[in-house]
Amino acid sequence: MVQENFIQVDGHKIRYLESGNSKGVLVLVHGLGASAERWNHVIPTFSKDYRVIVPDLIGFGHSAKPLVDYTLDFFSEFLEKFFAISGIERPFVIGSSLGGQITAEYACRNPENIEKLILVSPAGVMKQSTPALDAYIMAALYPNEQSAKNAFEMMEGSGNEVDDVIVQEFIKRMQMPNAKLAFMSTILGLKNAEVITKKLPSIQAPTLIIWGSDDPVIPIEHAKEFVSAIKDCRFYRMDGCGHTPYVQDPNSFVSIVLNFLQNK
Repeated sequence: MVQENFIQVDGHKIRYLESGNSKGVLVLVHGLGASAERWNHVIPTFSKDYRVIVPDLIGFGHSAKPLVDYTLDFFSEFLEKFFAISGIERPFVIGSSLGGQITAEYACRNPENIEKLILVSPAGVMKQSTPALDAYIMAALYPNEQSAKNAFEMMEGSGNEVDDVIVQEFIKRMQMPNAKLAFMSTILGLKNAEVITKKLPSIQAPTLIIWGSDDPVIPIEHAKEFVSAIKDCRFYRMDGCGHTPYVQDPNSFVSIVLNFLQNK
């Protein structure tokens, strides 16, 4: 049973999904241009062992899209306020892509506030774009079936067809008021942000890095910069997966994550 909830953060309406009633809280943070639904394949299994909280980041999904500068500072402060207002203390956190960069930034600033951290193909160290990322940006600016399908198939990296629901939901999201502005402001904010590598030693939480071997958006060679900089860090390569292994191989992804979360 997944519930849709809303709270106010700085006067902005923020939507999140919630499932499970365990004591331990697991927060899932999506990437650029996505929404909480990106985690649909893994929420049911995780909710058997955890209270799962999945926000639509401010500026994305069905959350408010204020006319602000969507910088890394802005997103990290949003996450801090979201946790405080929701009463979430020392959660387990999984962040994917942009969500990985945001949660890593939050963990650097609040080293005592996260129980364990999992970063899935996190952004933050790659300074040049890739053809797959370029295709995704174009799909966001010109959201139609052809551009979106092309972008998602490139990001998956397997050559398989992408679920049409993913494509259609993306088109709907990007046609919402201020969605493109928030998307492009985020791109500019990330472009102007300093590389996160120098901050990563501040992370105190045990960390797991998961990366798809065939990720064409943020190639796997960038993993070493995270793994070498974070003190207590493990690495898992998911073979045959692209940028979102929790969508392509959810069963393996859940197994890897639970093994990390439930063992010292």
